[in-house]
Amino acid sequence: MLPDVNKILYASDIEQGSRPAFRAAVSLAGHYDAEVTFLHVIEPLSATAQSIVKTMMNDESLHELHDASVDNLRKKLMERIDRFCESELDDGEKMREDQIVARVEEGVADRVILKVAEEIDADVIVMGTRTHTAMGQFLLGSTANKVMHQSKRPVLIVPLK
Repeated sequence: MLPDVNKILYASDIEQGSRPAFRAAVSLAGHYDAEVTFLHVIEPLSATAQSIVKTMMNDESLHELHDASVDNLRKKLMERIDRFCESELDDGEKMREDQIVARVEEGVADRVILKVAEEIDADVIVMGTRTHTAMGQFLLGSTANKVMHQSKRPVLIVPLK
């Protein structure tokens, strides 16, 4: 017997072509009447980029800009989710407002995904992966690959174009 799914963590890079993975998360949520946490991870700036930004702004202005940017991104995620639900879901598939939460976190993507999955006690992690060359995956790996190998939870990987 398959375990119940009450909480789904959907991790997205919000790039074009990521809809099939979100559709899979929404489908699971509809089937199990589960909650979806839509997670986007902001990767940290390189040390060089941080130095350049710090020379142009004082710390207070930088923190204000950072907070405003994260709030703006969270709002855009919710708008994107609403557009997806309106354009792609039939009336029988519609999700309740309390069924989906948008979350923006900062850090190294695979680590943040695993941390958030633990925090929300996700029953499954859903994410997409783009096709990479074998050499590219060997040298760099992929976030999905890292999550899949490090997670103690089921991970649904959806191939993206």
